[in-house]
Amino acid sequence: MVRIAGFLFLCLFGGAAQAASSQWLLTEGGGVRLVALAPDSDGTIPAILEIRLKEGWKTYWLDPGESGIPPQVSFAPESGVTFTGLRFPVPKRFDDGVVRYTGYDQPVAFLLSLKGGPQSSLTASVFLGICKDICIPVQGALAVDLKTDKGVNLLEKAIIEQAEAALPEPATADFQVKSYRIDHDTGRLQVVLTVPPGTSAAGTGIFLAGPSGESFGKPENAVLKGNELTAELAVAGENADKKLAGKTLTLIAAAAGRSMQTALAFD
Repeated sequence: MVRIAGFLFLCLFGGAAQAASSQWLLTEGGGVRLVALAPDSDGTIPAILEIRLKEGWKTYWLDPGESGIPPQVSFAPESGVTFTGLRFPVPKRFDDGVVRYTGYDQPVAFLLSLKGGPQSSLTASVFLGICKDICIPVQGALAVDLKTDKGVNLLEKAIIEQAEAALPEPATADFQVKSYRIDHDTGRLQVVLTVPPGTSAAGTGIFLAGPSGESFGKPENAVLKGNELTAELAVAGENADKKLAGKTLTLIAAAAGRSMQTALAFD
């Protein structure tokens, strides 16, 4: 029994020999680190950006709203990996009476869409905001050793799996965008959703993110008829293009204890 317990301890907390995470990049309101595993057989590198937040501090979603810093991650071309973006769990909307913004007030992890060949190491440049009364930019490089002969830290593997499980599901027959259109006169986007049983109009969250310079308000005039919910969102932002022609938006919807993500493409 003692030998088994010792083995499990080494798997979970075995230090540098089994590490699959970077050092923490620390700031007053929390910290950021990169957690990654060796590539799968298809080249996918399971990896997350993990953000630790102290009580009362927040960080931001892809579209932070009226203020804030959207998280940014990049890899140098010589790193030999293909990075196609971050994937996010459902955010929250905050209103402090002065500005409105979208993000997270609890520890959170963003999944990295990352592929590459056999990697011995991985280095990411990160830039994001961790904010309370003031917003503190967090910027730096995070490096992970991915040597496959070092084994797998089971605790960090579980953290990555938890982050994957928290992501919105793809659109399904009972939870999807049925139609959408922009009203060029008012600059409002109308969205019609097929929603799961148990949905309430007031309890449905809709979050939109688009190109830089555009932002979107919270859903308004929400009407639920059967399994269809219609809502409007204002298109805002200093450089807002209310026609949205040729652009693609990311939509996350949360309803009845479920969440869904899809893309809205405009001709």
